[in-house]
Amino acid sequence: MILLQSHSRYLLQLLSTRVQNIEKGAEIECRWFEFDDVEYHIKAEAKNANILRLSLSLPLPTQETVIGLPQGIIEAIKAAYGSVLQIHDPAKDGFNLTVKLNLSKLPPEEGLKEEFLMKIASIREVVQGAPLRAILRQLILRTVRSDSGTLIPLVYRTNETYFVIPQVEKVTFVFPMRFKDPVDTVLATSFLQEFVEAKRATGLSNAPLVSYSSSPPEEMKRAPDEALSANAGFVTFVILPRHVEGRKLDRTAWALSTFPSYVSYHVKCSVAFMHTLMRRRVESLIEALDRAKSEPDEAKKTAQARSFKRLSIRDGHNSSNSR
Repeated sequence: MILLQSHSRYLLQLLSTRVQNIEKGAEIECRWFEFDDVEYHIKAEAKNANILRLSLSLPLPTQETVIGLPQGIIEAIKAAYGSVLQIHDPAKDGFNLTVKLNLSKLPPEEGLKEEFLMKIASIREVVQGAPLRAILRQLILRTVRSDSGTLIPLVYRTNETYFVIPQVEKVTFVFPMRFKDPVDTVLATSFLQEFVEAKRATGLSNAPLVSYSSSPPEEMKRAPDEALSANAGFVTFVILPRHVEGRKLDRTAWALSTFPSYVSYHVKCSVAFMHTLMRRRVESLIEALDRAKSEPDEAKKTAQARSFKRLSIRDGHNSSNSR
């Protein structure tokens, strides 16, 4: 199945175009939205073509903050981008993060430059995944307290959260699945049940443990009441240290933080696919009906090019009586 990309394709296109046409120094100002209520704004002035200001508005957990951001995010940005990208305080109105990007500090080699632009286009992954990566690093280092088991809510969409339960040997993730459309709810329920069944395949024996239930799992007994209402059930993942070792950390963190959007994406694709099949079926039935229509009678011609019309027995009887 298709996994959601961690980078913003539109942001990457803007950055690549700016780097390729840096000598023109044209003004840029764009604003757009992406999935999970994430909003971007980028602005560049003609007088200083190497400087761009990028702002993000994204749902963040309500934790202790530094300059409006949860702790750990600033450190993650500095570690990922160094001097190329600097945090601007205060952020642009309506956004919770604004950074200043200096294109003159990009690596001179084309390959490294493209790689760094891709990393900048993935700033959403760096920011949103920082709290989650911090929890998973504790799992790798075994620094979680033995008496831990606190239910930690993490926001992935406005008014939507999933829950993390860190322990010494594992980290448990519980996703309450909610859908507004009743058709989407039915499809998502079937999808999630098959998702769990697929884990039993031989080739997925090393994948994280996953379970699905229509009622809240045991780990959610201390969750607030509003978190226990999920019309499509609850999905639980159990992450072990081997799932986040080395380069697996970033990939696992992104897959977990976007899991509800991943399910929504495939549910919508399934609906669109079924609609396409139904339209094709209706079109084929209409074509079959059109072919079944009888053609109008045409006058048949004799060998002498004279036309005649074949009469039925009743037509012949009526003709003789008229005489």
